[in-house]
Amino acid sequence: MLSVIKKELRTYFTSMTGYIFLASFLFFTGLFFTLLNLGGASPNYNNVLSNIQFIFLLAVPMLTMRLLAEEAKQKTDQLLLTSPLPLKDMVIGKYLAAVAVFFGALAITFVYPIIMSTLGDISWGEIIGSYIGFFLFGCALIAVGLFISSVTENQVVAAVATFTTLLLLWLLDAIIQGLPIDRTSGVLFAAVIAIGLAILIYFTTKNIYVAAGTGLVGLVAIAIGYIIKASFYDGLMPRVFQWFSLYSRYNDFELGVLSLSPVIYYITFSCAFVFLTIQMLEKKRWS
Repeated sequence: MLSVIKKELRTYFTSMTGYIFLASFLFFTGLFFTLLNLGGASPNYNNVLSNIQFIFLLAVPMLTMRLLAEEAKQKTDQLLLTSPLPLKDMVIGKYLAAVAVFFGALAITFVYPIIMSTLGDISWGEIIGSYIGFFLFGCALIAVGLFISSVTENQVVAAVATFTTLLLLWLLDAIIQGLPIDRTSGVLFAAVIAIGLAILIYFTTKNIYVAAGTGLVGLVAIAIGYIIKASFYDGLMPRVFQWFSLYSRYNDFELGVLSLSPVIYYITFSCAFVFLTIQMLEKKRWS
């Protein structure tokens, strides 16, 4: 795994990708720091990290688009898939390399609160908590970008798809507010999930009987659930989509509150997408 991390880090900085990412991230962080803290004479540095969240949506695709898409385009993915190195080590190594570049950029920006501390008193607890939250938040976005890079061999497509997905996650809280919360909509949504899962299983296994059986079991479970506790389906759609809300969970960190729940959520979210990436490559290996 260490060799993969070294290779990816070397690739980032022998090409322009790493430099462009660092330059854009540091430029906008410095811009917001100048406008909000120095120009606005504000001691609240957490506003800087909150305001660069959207800018980070543009930076993540730049960081992740080539991780696996480039391997597929150059046909070197076949060497990786047949190499003695475990597939999970390769994927985790690529992920950690991207995280390391992100961490380096974030660490450089720590000079800004140090500058502020020379000008007056600041709340180090809130700032450190906000940095921890932003790092975990960034790791989750990088995991999404890594997964999308594994499903295409075109870097531009990977970048656009990653940005679109992250933008939807950015808008998710607003979308949730407009979702129906009635019981009928909840039942229909659960049925769509069951049918969608059956279709996914069919395309994965090409076994119509397994797929149909899964869909049927899902629909029967929904019916039984409705009989036992119909109220479960009240507001089901917003509750499910709320799980994917990355940005709302950053609010605690922004306020300087380091709670365990969002930390576990971000780690779980990142691990889930890294796992999905491994499974995607396993499928390619045996196809």
